[in-house]
Amino acid sequence: MAVYTHVSAETLSAFLARYDVGDLVSAKGIAEGVENSNYLVDTTRDRFILTLYEKRVAAGDLPYFMALLDHLAAKGLPVPPAIPDCGGQAIQQLEGRAACLIRFLTGVSLSQPTRSQALAAGKALADLHSAVVDFPLDRANSMGFDSWRPLLGQCGESLDEIAPGLHNDIDFALADLATTWPSDLDRCAIHADLFPDNVLMLGDEVTGLIDFYFACTDIRLYDLAIMHAAWSFDASGRHYDAAIADALIAGYESRFPLTDKDRVAFNDLAVGACIRFTLSRAWDWINTPADALVMRKDPLAFWRRLKVYDPNLATLLKTLA
Repeated sequence: MAVYTHVSAETLSAFLARYDVGDLVSAKGIAEGVENSNYLVDTTRDRFILTLYEKRVAAGDLPYFMALLDHLAAKGLPVPPAIPDCGGQAIQQLEGRAACLIRFLTGVSLSQPTRSQALAAGKALADLHSAVVDFPLDRANSMGFDSWRPLLGQCGESLDEIAPGLHNDIDFALADLATTWPSDLDRCAIHADLFPDNVLMLGDEVTGLIDFYFACTDIRLYDLAIMHAAWSFDASGRHYDAAIADALIAGYESRFPLTDKDRVAFNDLAVGACIRFTLSRAWDWINTPADALVMRKDPLAFWRRLKVYDPNLATLLKTLA
């Protein structure tokens, strides 16, 4: 279970007393997610999510995330803004952690989305990008292109314990990508982590876009590339589903048709997504004990996806050839 910080019933009851949400009925730790501690909280009035922000989410970034969620909610998007307490404060302290009480959204995350669901999710991402046109705040991407080489250095030769030659292969792929990474495409606030488990659905309807804790200002199309890489493959990264991939792009193009420049850049952006998640998963793999609360995710599952986006590069890499 991915609950790092325990909150007792007595402490949680006292915490809820700051709000006009009724009395505590039950609370249950949520196993999904690896970044924060989350609880499903039922009160005499409603259901909520309590999130305690752990090491990866800096407290100083929370005002940006909360402002973005408030902005999107005001535009009618299905996002979960934090609920302010009786004094108007949304960001709290609980058990030595920054914490927020968050609106509960109905729906389920999908492990095997259909083409219709992928189409709806692509439209939802386009709606998000349309809604942030007038969002005034900026946040640098803490996991953006400029962070990947330093992260490669931090992982070091331990990468070769995951797959022999992986360190040198990623180094080579990064050097290759640096020559083509686009610098002149549209930028806006992006989600930057819109995996299937961060989209809630009922049937073919998107009922929630959640977990905005990597949101930042970056290339708009990079958000679609991340989503494409996350949705279009099976969990192992070995099998590519072109129907899902095409549906995502079709949904997105319902509001943001891709230009010729976009199409040229798209595969490079997707290669970047493959490298980004390979490195962040590798860092977790190297630094998370095998018996930890969180199940480590296979870094190679994203590395393998690179074969689809740049087959010529893949033939030059020992770990993919």
